[in-house]
Amino acid sequence: MTLSPTLFMYIGRQFLIWFLAVLFSMIAVVILIDAVELIRRSATKADVSTAVITSMALLRAPYLAQEIIPFAAMFGSLLTYFQLTKNHELVVIRSTGVSVWQFMLPSLLVVVFIGIAKVTLLNPLSSVLLSQFEEMEGQHITGRSSLLAVSSSGIWLRQAYDQEGQAVIHAQSIEADELKLREVIVFLLEEKDKFIGRLDAKSATLAEGRWEFSEVWLTGPEKAGEFLQTHSLKTDLTPEKIQDSFASPETVSFWSLPRFIRILEETGFAATSHRLQLHALLAEPILLIAMVMIAASFSMRLSRRGSTSLLIAAGVMTAFILFIFTNLVHAIGLGGAVPVILAAWTPAGVSLLAGVALLLHLEDG
Repeated sequence: MTLSPTLFMYIGRQFLIWFLAVLFSMIAVVILIDAVELIRRSATKADVSTAVITSMALLRAPYLAQEIIPFAAMFGSLLTYFQLTKNHELVVIRSTGVSVWQFMLPSLLVVVFIGIAKVTLLNPLSSVLLSQFEEMEGQHITGRSSLLAVSSSGIWLRQAYDQEGQAVIHAQSIEADELKLREVIVFLLEEKDKFIGRLDAKSATLAEGRWEFSEVWLTGPEKAGEFLQTHSLKTDLTPEKIQDSFASPETVSFWSLPRFIRILEETGFAATSHRLQLHALLAEPILLIAMVMIAASFSMRLSRRGSTSLLIAAGVMTAFILFIFTNLVHAIGLGGAVPVILAAWTPAGVSLLAGVALLLHLEDG
């Protein structure tokens, strides 16, 4: 027997209501915790007002919602099927010959749409807002601003070379291991970004406290060009500062990630973390399906025994194990021990297999 459209909509609606209730409850708690942490970090900053803290916490909210959605799907499923079983609704449904796969179908379809919406809509929004958060964080808390940008035209760096001067550095590519730039152009600026000179070099290597240029042309306003075999420019940049200012994968939209990865690799940077982020996003709908399956197997089994505390404990423990396992596998992938694609898809794949196995055991039992 198949589910009637009315029953199909009823189960789907119940799941969506519980999912949204859990999601917004968790978001509220996490935003509050995040705001408290921001207050602690900014305690020594006199210019950081309550309005700034509130704005920063709200800017991070969509990103935090992304992280919470898999757990909201799990707990929403736990509560949905627990309630249906507690009210004997599932008993009546099963007595008509409906299998576990059939009455789970509404929840699975809803969670697939949630996963697609998360990847295609929420992720682009959160990436933009998270970039604004990191900018405010650098301005008000850490004191570090973005130094590096990568685009199809190459690499752009901005640095100070004395108390009043700024240098904007452009390079076609980079040898990331030793931070050696190729085909370099440097624009020298004074206060208020007044142009005072330009360097054109074949290459530039980052040494301690300076850039070392080779085969350099020095030009400037009302100044004849001068060729030098080597030239140096003071810098306060270090490999760590450049790496810290690099755009994190979370601040790049899902739609922009493939192009961003291509540009990174063309300019000489490693794109491992961004490639991992892309495949983790693609695997998100499968992970959400697995969460629903695992939660359903727990809620229907435990609620039959009348143990709500065991149900909650099982959900919390499963969520914790999944969180640790996902971070561990992703860390192994970032370290290069396993292929990035395998590291990104393993948590979703293993969770899906576990959910299917649990449901098969439940159905047979």
